[in-house]
Amino acid sequence: MAEGSKNSAVAAVPAWTRLALPSATDLIFVALLFTLVLSPLAVRLLGDAGIGWHIRTGQQILATHTVPHADPFSSTMQGKPWFAWEWIYDLVVGQLEASLGLNGVVWFSAVVIAAVFAAAFRLLILRGTNLCVALLLYLLAVSASTIHFLARPHLLSWLFTLIWFYVLDSSERESPDARGRRVKLWLLPLLMLVWVNVHGGFLVGFVLLAIFWLGAVWEWSRTKGSRIEDALLRISAARRARALLWAGLLSAAASLLNPYGWKLHEHVYSYLANRFLMEHIDEFRSPDFHGLAQKCFLILLLLTLAGLAGRGRELRMSQVLTLLFAVYAGLYATRNIPISSLLLALVVGPLLSRNPHAPAHIAAAPERPPTFFQRMSAIEAELRGHLWPVAAIIVTFCLAANGGRAGFNIGSSRLMDAHFGPKRMPVAAVDYLEQHELKGPVLAPDYWGGYLIYRLYPKTLVVLDDRHDLYGAEFFKSYLKLIHAEPGWDDFLRTHHAGCVLLPLDAPLSSLLVRTGEWKAVYTDEVAIAFVREPASHAN
Repeated sequence: MAEGSKNSAVAAVPAWTRLALPSATDLIFVALLFTLVLSPLAVRLLGDAGIGWHIRTGQQILATHTVPHADPFSSTMQGKPWFAWEWIYDLVVGQLEASLGLNGVVWFSAVVIAAVFAAAFRLLILRGTNLCVALLLYLLAVSASTIHFLARPHLLSWLFTLIWFYVLDSSERESPDARGRRVKLWLLPLLMLVWVNVHGGFLVGFVLLAIFWLGAVWEWSRTKGSRIEDALLRISAARRARALLWAGLLSAAASLLNPYGWKLHEHVYSYLANRFLMEHIDEFRSPDFHGLAQKCFLILLLLTLAGLAGRGRELRMSQVLTLLFAVYAGLYATRNIPISSLLLALVVGPLLSRNPHAPAHIAAAPERPPTFFQRMSAIEAELRGHLWPVAAIIVTFCLAANGGRAGFNIGSSRLMDAHFGPKRMPVAAVDYLEQHELKGPVLAPDYWGGYLIYRLYPKTLVVLDDRHDLYGAEFFKSYLKLIHAEPGWDDFLRTHHAGCVLLPLDAPLSSLLVRTGEWKAVYTDEVAIAFVREPASHAN
């Protein structure tokens, strides 16, 4: 858009309304936040039982004022070394659950998700993406990411990845003499100080740093010539490479500031390098493109190919490497799809617009009148009050704090009722275990373990849960034989004593336990069946 057209478009919006008028970004944030908080998606956010042990870990830290170094939750690993590397996240959700119940945990998760995708949309607009294209990419990225819309610490890794990419990309887009923007790079070590203590996804930050450092080195090595412009570009690339190197070294040093020091890095590496665990943990498997979320990710991949075919030569080396990383990560593991979708959208968005390097307000050629979407993009870039998202955060927080009720009358209807889904979790079965005070430890599938910890700890321990890095490959090999009723399945029961076994009703192991005569079914519903040892068998 020509500068005059841009000014006329912005002038049409009175100055005071730029603060009060909601932008498309604001509306996206508000709509996504209220959808996640007030719809059945609030229950879906609690669809992963792992949030249970995160909550209890945070509350244990609050009670003891120490970060645990040994497992407190299981009978099989109790007292053995454990890395609670997401301890800051655990603190937050532990305090929220203690104060507001599960409504508080869902509220926090919804705010983070809404912030991530609203910020991604805003960044697309500011980087020159057509408003229509930005909306399309936003919808695809959100839809693809719903596969991992869960109240877990990985949500914060999405946010940190977005901020990290923005800082690195801004440093590369600056002019050679624009020293001010380079200061943003020194935010990275500060961000890493938090990131390393909230989620293991901090490794993505180092990958992006390496990508942009290689991009700077590539630009420095291939920029040759006697022209002043070439010399300035070469000097700028060299400065950027040095700044990125220092930012990387300082970020690496900051990553050591965690309760476990360098041992955390060793532990995360050994966990991710364990082939057996990576092949048998569902979220680390490659995506199955029959689901809706995976299909949306596939569409993003196809749009990326279309953008590369049309204007791929205009990409910088860092953008090419970012695309390669995003594609590889998304195809390697299902859990990477959200971060991959965000990175793909941010890189390919400007490519699918008129000018991939110009901001939204100068995207059209001066001799051409701006299109409707270009005028809207210019206005969108100027609306920066963001009062509506702030109001939405306050309203939803008050709603969560009031027990989900819109009014102060106890009998008023509950607009927000976050809870574990009774069809996904053994809610009624655990109610029975609590009422009858059945002796533990309780053996249940790993994907129920976190819920059992949330409901039964500290009175009752679990045999295992979904902290696969704690239990290790050999333990899970024996466990999988048991849960799949394979030959040698009873070895696990003999080795790891359980006072109660809680299984899905249709689990193959359920029928085997009934036939052995050593276990008695004491509770059954449409979701789960609970067994206890017959007294004579227990005495033996």
